Amino acid sequence: MYKVYLLRSKKNGSFYIGYTNDIDRRLKEHNSGMVEYTRKYKPWVLIYYESFISLEDAKGREKNLKSFGKAYGQLKRRIMNSLRGAG
Repeated sequence: MYKVYLLRSKKNGSFYIGYTNDIDRRLKEHNSGMVEYTRKYKPWVLIYYESFISLEDAKGREKNLKSFGKAYGQLKRRIMNSLRGAG
């Protein structure tokens, strides 16, 4: 099972979208500084994820969300309470 996930930085409130087949391991990698892109904004908190059986579907959804268009806006509206409480 693959997960597309949304993280929020506790340091500055920024977001990160990614995909993985092991969400616990991946969150630890982000928070331990192993991921170069997210290192300077740690610690991170997981605020949302979606599950997919297909790797291709997960990659497609990640790409869709990273375009920060309509899909990203809809997701943010759907999880508004989580966004207010996180960080």
